[in-house]
Amino acid sequence: MPTNAIMGNSRGANAAHARRVVSKTAGTALVHAVLIVGAIFMALPFVWMILTSLKDDSEVFTYSLQWLPSKLNFDGYKEVWTEISFARMYLNSFIVAGGITICQLITSALAGYAFARLDFPGRDTVFMIYLSAMMIPHQATVIPSFILVRNLGMVDKYSALILPFAAGPFGAFMLRQFFLGMPRSLEEAAIIDGCSRFGVLRHVVLPLCKPAMVTLGLFQFMFAWNDFMWPLIVTNKMSMRTLQVGLALLRAEASTNWPMLMAATVLATVPVLVAFLAAQRQFIESIAFTGLKY
Repeated sequence: MPTNAIMGNSRGANAAHARRVVSKTAGTALVHAVLIVGAIFMALPFVWMILTSLKDDSEVFTYSLQWLPSKLNFDGYKEVWTEISFARMYLNSFIVAGGITICQLITSALAGYAFARLDFPGRDTVFMIYLSAMMIPHQATVIPSFILVRNLGMVDKYSALILPFAAGPFGAFMLRQFFLGMPRSLEEAAIIDGCSRFGVLRHVVLPLCKPAMVTLGLFQFMFAWNDFMWPLIVTNKMSMRTLQVGLALLRAEASTNWPMLMAATVLATVPVLVAFLAAQRQFIESIAFTGLKY
């Protein structure tokens, strides 16, 4: 082949490669731009909440939109601890959310492992029936659950807030999918070495499913922390109210102290953010392992 033809083909290949690089870079920049704009819109309510908590009450609603406070006012953060039993509600939310999370992890791991690895008659049928409970909306079970809790004498007790959510099909389904993806050879080797089924779950399976366990724990903690309706129904004493109920109590019919309410909301958001940041790496690993979008 003549030298000029070879050089022409080489220049054409380089030009095509350069066009692909430019096209790929432009596509990546466009995707990043869209994600940045979406992130800004998603963050705006949180920014407004934080800035409002630092304003005077007169600056919250003005004719012209005013994002920044004229001066930083931390009175809302002080008042929220005195207007209601905020510390007690904070403690109640930690106890309830922590209790539900721990119970869900234990029951979901046991149920998920049984449905994934144990062979017993009707296993798949029982699992489908168990899974069908996910189709029942929570609101449909509120009244029978409350009657049961009242007849058991658990109103205004932590048991009424924790036990109805101690087990659920979502966690069992999620962990079962992880357990099914694990090689059986690991469990068989542990059994040959004399490990019991529970020992296999405790010492072999669960350590390998740490991302799934952390992700499930994060979901359950967020659900329990933000739940409003059930704590409102089964508690009458102020000493048993949770944080979400307390936030509702800060809203008065005639007027609302919005800086104080926003300050309380910021403080209520902090534990969830801390939990997410602490579990972020495991959460991403869990999504990468399953390829699922939660």
